[in-house]
Formats: sequence, structure tokens, C-alpha cells
Amino acid sequence: MVEQDRTAEPSRFLTGQLLIAMPQMADPRFAQTVIYMCAHSDDGAMGLVINRQIDSISFPGLLKQLEIDAPGANDQIRVMFGGPVETGRGFVLHSPDYVQESTLMIEGDLGLTATMDILKDIASGSGPKRSLLALGYAGWAPGQLDHEIQANGWLHAPAGADLIFNDNIDSKWDRALATLGINSALLSGEAGHA
Repeated sequence: MVEQDRTAEPSRFLTGQLLIAMPQMADPRFAQTVIYMCAHSDDGAMGLVINRQIDSISFPGLLKQLEIDAPGANDQIRVMFGGPVETGRGFVLHSPDYVQESTLMIEGDLGLTATMDILKDIASGSGPKRSLLALGYAGWAPGQLDHEIQANGWLHAPAGADLIFNDNIDSKWDRALATLGINSALLSGEAGHA
């Protein structure tokens, strides 16, 4: 019998997963957040917060700021706070039915595109079937996220498109915890270590 090498790229396992903030999360920018992990390697990690809306800007307002002509732009499309890094930069996490040359396919299940063309296509109705538009992203230096997980700052769980793209933003944290069989009402803000 051949033994599998369990040490091969140990830190990449979070790509395509959800990070769920624990109640004791000290950084208020991440309190009760759910983050879709776009990349996680020895070079660091990058993800998008999927449950925090930016109320001060609408999709038509964003298009106007970017000077994209879209008279029929859907004002129901939400602009999300993707994280505190490069908050002026937009990212679209989307279903795999839409691919541009610059699209990063994540684990074959989702695409990440950060071009003006995808915004134009979404506005015109020719974009991906499902999408989440975010300004900024969450980023970690090499080893930083691993340390935060070991310090009980985050849980991780499998990601599902229904949770990611669901419009009920306020319940995403609870529903993400429920995928692990955890009732958020029973979580304590105090962490212990064995």
C-alpha cells in the first residue's frame, strides 16, 4: 500500500472554502463575517467578505462614478464590502458560466473577475448568471491566516453557491455556522486552549 503525502501544499486547503469569524474576533471589520477564500498558499491568502453590504453606494451609482453608461442598470444588485484592502478596487465573484481572459477560476466552481467589462456585462444583462460585487478584499501575509485560525479567530467550512449568492445577507453568518452543525446562539465569545 502506498502512503499518501499529507504534507504536500498543506496551506492551500482553504482556497474555495468559507472562513467564518468566531464571536471573539477582535477586529470589528470582521465581526460576524463570512469570507469566501479566493486563494490561500505559502505566499499568503486573499478572500472576499460575502455578508457585509456597503449602504452608501448603489450599483447604478458605482457605474456612474466609473463613467459606465448603463441606463437600465439594476439597482437591486448590492455592492459589498469585500474587505479592508484596496477598497477602491472592485471584484466580482461569479458563477463559472462567465469567463474572460482575466478571470481566475477558483477550484473550478467559481470565477473571480476584476475588470470594467464584467461590470458593463452585468449592467447590460449579459454577465454571469450569479454574481457578488465587492469593493476591496481581505488579505493575509504568509502564515498570518494560519496563526489567526490557531488562535481561534476563524472556523472554516465548505462553500456552496447557494450560501454565497443568496440575497439574505443578514443570515449568512448563522447559515455558514449551521453547515458545520453549530448554532450561533450557543457559541461563546471566550476561547479556550487545550
